[in-house]
Amino acid sequence: MEPPGNDSAAEQIILRWDTTASEDARVRMIFEGDRQEVKRYLQAVDHILRSMNSSTLSYDQSKKVNNAVQIAMARLEDEFRNILIANSTPIETEPINESISLTPRTTPRTSCCRSESPEKNDCGNERKDESISRISSASFTDRNERSVTFASCRSMNSIREQDLLPPESISDLRCIAERMIAAGYFRECVQVYGSVRKSVVDGSFKKLGVEKLSIGDIQRLEWEALNAKIGRWIRAAKVCIRVLFASEKKLCKQIFEDLGTTAVDDACFMETVKAPANQLFNFAEAISICRRSPEKLFKILDLHDSLLDLLPDIDDFFDSKPAESIRIQAPEILSRLAEAARGMISEFENAVLREPSRVPVPGGTIHPLTRYVMNYISLISDYKQTLGELIISKPTTGSRHCDSTAPDMDFTDHEGQSPLALHLIWIITLLQFNLEGKSKHYKDNSLAHLFIMNNVHYIVQKIKGSSELREMIGDHYLRTLTRIFRQAATNHQRATWIGVLHCLRDEGLHSTGSFSSGVSKSALRARFKSFNLIFDEVHRTQALWLVPDEQLREELRISILEKLVPAYRSFLGRFRNHISENYIKYTVEDLENAVLDLFEGFAVSQHSRRRSH
Repeated sequence: MEPPGNDSAAEQIILRWDTTASEDARVRMIFEGDRQEVKRYLQAVDHILRSMNSSTLSYDQSKKVNNAVQIAMARLEDEFRNILIANSTPIETEPINESISLTPRTTPRTSCCRSESPEKNDCGNERKDESISRISSASFTDRNERSVTFASCRSMNSIREQDLLPPESISDLRCIAERMIAAGYFRECVQVYGSVRKSVVDGSFKKLGVEKLSIGDIQRLEWEALNAKIGRWIRAAKVCIRVLFASEKKLCKQIFEDLGTTAVDDACFMETVKAPANQLFNFAEAISICRRSPEKLFKILDLHDSLLDLLPDIDDFFDSKPAESIRIQAPEILSRLAEAARGMISEFENAVLREPSRVPVPGGTIHPLTRYVMNYISLISDYKQTLGELIISKPTTGSRHCDSTAPDMDFTDHEGQSPLALHLIWIITLLQFNLEGKSKHYKDNSLAHLFIMNNVHYIVQKIKGSSELREMIGDHYLRTLTRIFRQAATNHQRATWIGVLHCLRDEGLHSTGSFSSGVSKSALRARFKSFNLIFDEVHRTQALWLVPDEQLREELRISILEKLVPAYRSFLGRFRNHISENYIKYTVEDLENAVLDLFEGFAVSQHSRRRSH
């Protein structure tokens, strides 16, 4: 086929496809028909464009050529749009989501960090106290099956560019774009491309669950709804950056690279993804400036980690001057997320200090606050890599703290430990301080000591149960905590049993003050009655008290028996022959069995373990 030999022949070819003059031209598309006709038309356009730049044209000739160029550009714009629309469809998201769910995380996280609140990460079933609640991530097929499959995407931890259009379509689009840009229709070409491809990206966003929400809309959401949306965003952001935007960037290069004197491919890429990218990042920005409350910390950290992981890819895809605003926005959001996380740690510390519940927990068992705080700390240790980089200063203590009631703490004993570790130690110190205050609401000092013993022992066991937490807290502070709960256990025994053991002394039982001078039977009867009454009361009350840790409960009973049984056996041996059996309510075996009733948390009959008379 010979190319058009003169301007007239070229103009005739162009006018034949003028949609304003021909019904046939309106209903038919050049690039959907005979390829020879496509070639003929492009050659005609090339001829006209060469003529347009000729300096030998007369005024009338120049006018006719410019008119032909305008008609040709309008036609090519329609052809360009049609090819894009005919080959564009949103991605199929299910295979991608499956690939994400199968992808191992780059940093270790427990599943509860993503979906559970701290109070649920414990084997205990106690409900969280109301006061504590305030503390509280292929290619297009042929034109008859225009969908993108991503079965080959086994991981979302790397770029997964897809071939969004068939090679022949890309070739046709490049041919059209080259001529539109040469004719000075750069902006029209960019706008058509961007409008079509943006609608495709919008469709993919919708399938991925990325909603169009303003910052105000996001900040008005309840936390439960927002929590779910953050999870969806983390999963979707990987696909958006590493599949959608990566593939769009590739397509722009395939069609526009090296066309014209400007970076057309960058301009078309930004025309396509700027609004969707802003939509994507506006969500993260809204989260970064939301009200800081401790229950949001772990989702904020997930969001931070996800964005940090994507940052190198964002820098690569948005490396041009037109993309500068997005390239700058991402690290700014990251910085605000980091600041939000630091603020939430501080808020949590204040909340632990100020948690106001005054009603004593029954039986001196573990306070819900203790469970909540220690589970929260355990989750913090799961994020130690991230938080270790974000927390760079020591906690504010004592007189420098915003709350004048805060305890003072000397960190010189913890030299060499990270700021994050110091914050964890500080949180535990604040928890102890709060618990000491709560213990004062018990009317029985012995129960107050038991309460402190139970709660500090729980803290110790939680630290020992996590290798990461134990490493961060350190053995020195762990030994300090161990001494505290053991001292509380000692104080409990003294407050309880000193009166019982006082009944088993010899003083006051001899009629003349001399052991050999005889025993006062009336004093001995009074002593046994007193012992029976005091022991009965201890047995009745402390059977209702609770030591939930089985090993600690047994250790406490053994310690009691080691003091009580020898003293009672000796007392019984010395004075049994001086008094009627009716006054001896307990044998040594009865006493041992009765002690085994203690700290179970439920009432036991006084006679259930005693011999019958």
